[in-house]
Amino acid sequence: MPVLDKLWAPDFRMQDSGLTVGVYPDEPPGSRLWGPPRTPPVSCGGLSLALELPALIRQLRAAWRARRRGPQGPGRGEGSVWAETVLDEAEEVKQDLENSSAHLEADGRLNAGHAGVSLAERRGSYPLINLRILKTSAQRGEVESGTRRKLKRLLSFQRYFHASRLLRGLVSHTPGSLHLLDDDYLGQAAHMLSKADTWNFDIFLFDRLTNGNSLVTLMCHLFNVCGLIHHFQLDMVKLHRFLGLVQDDYHSHNPYHNAVHAADVTQAMYCYMKEPKLAEQLTPLDVLLGLMAAAAHDVDHPGVNQPFLIKTRHHLASLYQNTSVLESHHWRSTVGMLRESGLLSHLPADMSLYVKVRGHPQTRMYYPEDGSGLRVESDSCSLCRQDIEQQLGSIILATDISRQNEFLLSFREHLDSRDLDLQLASHRHFILQIALKCADVCNPCRDWELSRQWSERVCEEFYRQGDLERKLNLEISPLCDKQTDSVPAVQIGFISYIVEPLFDEWQRFTEPSPLSQLMMSNLHKNKARWGRLRCVHAQQEEDEDGAGDGEDIP
Repeated sequence: MPVLDKLWAPDFRMQDSGLTVGVYPDEPPGSRLWGPPRTPPVSCGGLSLALELPALIRQLRAAWRARRRGPQGPGRGEGSVWAETVLDEAEEVKQDLENSSAHLEADGRLNAGHAGVSLAERRGSYPLINLRILKTSAQRGEVESGTRRKLKRLLSFQRYFHASRLLRGLVSHTPGSLHLLDDDYLGQAAHMLSKADTWNFDIFLFDRLTNGNSLVTLMCHLFNVCGLIHHFQLDMVKLHRFLGLVQDDYHSHNPYHNAVHAADVTQAMYCYMKEPKLAEQLTPLDVLLGLMAAAAHDVDHPGVNQPFLIKTRHHLASLYQNTSVLESHHWRSTVGMLRESGLLSHLPADMSLYVKVRGHPQTRMYYPEDGSGLRVESDSCSLCRQDIEQQLGSIILATDISRQNEFLLSFREHLDSRDLDLQLASHRHFILQIALKCADVCNPCRDWELSRQWSERVCEEFYRQGDLERKLNLEISPLCDKQTDSVPAVQIGFISYIVEPLFDEWQRFTEPSPLSQLMMSNLHKNKARWGRLRCVHAQQEEDEDGAGDGEDIP
């Protein structure tokens, strides 16, 4: 039985006058404990035991509470005791339902899609990693604050829904227009959005200014300034619903893989797509895919890595056969949210639904499933949901760190042979994959203050996994032992083996641009600073070891 299943399996035991009632999770449904009720030859305290197990447990609880309260006073009859017992039981049942609702909601099912389209997972389709075993009190406050942020976002959108000029048909076509944001987001947040294409963008400050809604706010702004809403005729309410689903499916209790990380990667991806060599060649579909993949590339991340899921025999590891487990889940969860929100429902499911127009070989028409009426498009603009979902998955799957060398070698070969042709859709798609890989690991290329915060966050998440593995008596994964893996050491290794080789090639691709030069400058400065901190950390450990050795000397 998997280790995590044992953690989640209920095991209720009660004792009363020597009688033990147990529910053992390892017993199969056909065993004696789960069979039909039998009449035992004994009784307890005058209670009939010829009952089903739940009824027996309720009677035992009532008897135990009545005995604990002592003799009944003149004003306390059997009815009042029974009423209090029922209220207590109702409160316990309510608590049990609340505790189990998360697992029931997280127990996802795979929904069959259209023919030829990969299956889409429901959101939260895995049992959450039970980090509560670590007894961290901070998580409870984070969950409560997350609920407050969600309420603020919903209230803000309601105000926007009633007041926005967009929904009243007064659409501004000014490139820098912020009509997608209500008055609460103006001021400092709007000022920051006007500089969303600059590399010193402080995503932590922006997240605070937007009440924890940095991902939704940034994506709405970028979809607007890039002209995607108009080009693809997107429904603004469906777009906001999709982005809200994505943001809510990031787990705020993760120090690193949360919605703020997704917003940071999205902003970096936007900067990369603004590079002169790319901006002139990218189509609206490329921009749409790049931004959506960046926003959802880590959605529903459990805060542990793939080896942990494999070691604990998690069902996602079995589902994806231990290959790109998390990335496959991120992609299929995204597809599920796209379909749930109906964002692309005005597009045909696949290309077979397009019909050629007689006498116009370059024109196709189709009837959308959302009932919006006949649509006529040219061949060059023909899109279908299946194609978008597949391309989205290809970009997200490229973020699998185990495929780093595969993409790096291919990128290097293209640059050496100078055969990249960005007028070809396949080559643009490859560059989007590389760009998202760069955006996903670009933290060491940021300004030191931002880079340091991200470094501490990712190491904190690693250390939490290591603590959980220690609790479960599992081998601690590399970089996850806080007793031996310091933050400076982890960062120097990460920069040397992952970040530097990738960004060296990206700088070659941009020939090099001012942005790539700035990123490489930050990278080298940050690496040198982490090196100095590692020396300080090593010296402190030596001093502590020396002090400890000195105490042992008589």
